[in-house]
Amino acid sequence: MNLQQEVEFLRVALNALRLNKMRSALTALGIIIGVASVIVMAAIGNGAQQQVQERIASLGARVVSVNPGSIRVGGRSTGGGGGAPFSEKDLRAIKEGIPEVASATGQLSGSVSVVFGAANWSTQVSGVHADYQDVKPWPLTAGRFFTADEVSQGAKVAVVGTTVVNEVFAGEEPVGQTVRINNIPFEVIGVLKSKGSTGMTDADDTVMVPLSTARSRLVGRRYSTVPDTVGSISLRISDGYELPRVMADISTLMRKQRRIKEGETDNFSVMNFAQFAEAQAETQKTIGYLLATTAAMSLVVGGIGIMNIMLVSVTERTREIGLRMAVGARPFDVLAQFLTEAIMLCIAGGLTGLALGTGITIAIAMVLKWTVAIGVGTVVMAIAVSAAVGIIFGFVPARRAARLNPIDALRYE
Repeated sequence: MNLQQEVEFLRVALNALRLNKMRSALTALGIIIGVASVIVMAAIGNGAQQQVQERIASLGARVVSVNPGSIRVGGRSTGGGGGAPFSEKDLRAIKEGIPEVASATGQLSGSVSVVFGAANWSTQVSGVHADYQDVKPWPLTAGRFFTADEVSQGAKVAVVGTTVVNEVFAGEEPVGQTVRINNIPFEVIGVLKSKGSTGMTDADDTVMVPLSTARSRLVGRRYSTVPDTVGSISLRISDGYELPRVMADISTLMRKQRRIKEGETDNFSVMNFAQFAEAQAETQKTIGYLLATTAAMSLVVGGIGIMNIMLVSVTERTREIGLRMAVGARPFDVLAQFLTEAIMLCIAGGLTGLALGTGITIAIAMVLKWTVAIGVGTVVMAIAVSAAVGIIFGFVPARRAARLNPIDALRYE
């Protein structure tokens, strides 16, 4: 088959589809919906994985979190508050007893209200040590982070997230301003770089203050049984050490610190959030595959619709097929003609579905503020699958047309 024949097949196929515009559009609808569904599902799945990867990067692959309360997978969970709070003594014991720990910080959190001028905003406060930036680096866009001296002195200084800046300061420069947090004056000394929304949580809706200040003035009343509480503990493990072994050593040390006897259940948990996030990424990938498979079923349904319509078209054009064969068309030419029509119909539906799916994806990103990502591979796959559907489901009608007897076809009414 030469180029001239291919062009002729395309021309005839376009004429046939144009003569039955409504039927062609309705036939392609199944492909359009299927491809659009695949694009949307894949974009959401890719966006979720991208978000998880960003979360892993922000948490740090070698950051270990130690939380009061036992958390058991596959059994009853006592939650994060099921054990006695950690103290500064526990934090020192980890620093001194685990040489692989490069840096450590406590984190004491709670809800507060921030007032500046006429603005009043409810947000989350996190009391942390100065080493927080070494454990979980969070760049600043303005100002600075507080120092170890300010933590030891209980200084009333604060570093704020971009959401707090937007809601409270209304365009004013925040660094150097004095705000009232739970009616206590704090000087804003820095602004954190935006991390964006993570699921239902806005990471930028936060205020960070020295842990000693949070404990004595903001959220420490809940921990009266442990006056020097540090909340949860976050650790950065030095490179070159096996993380599971270090985590086991931390667990052994904390059992001694909390006087847990042999055979008794831990009243704390030691976790590496990057591992959990990676596991979550694998789970989301599996869910993405399932969603894409479900969406692909629409392509199968669309392919069946195309097969049905092409069979009808063969029946309607039987005399035309007989006439073509009578003037010299070979069975292969008839097969190629009808197969070309099916492929063109599917590719047109695939391109339309691609445009529709892209539009829906952009709308989801804008309205729901979800992270979405349309990969080049997804686009290529959608078009390739559309063409494959045309070949697979168009072959049976095309072969039926090619096998018609010219004399019987000419006599067909």
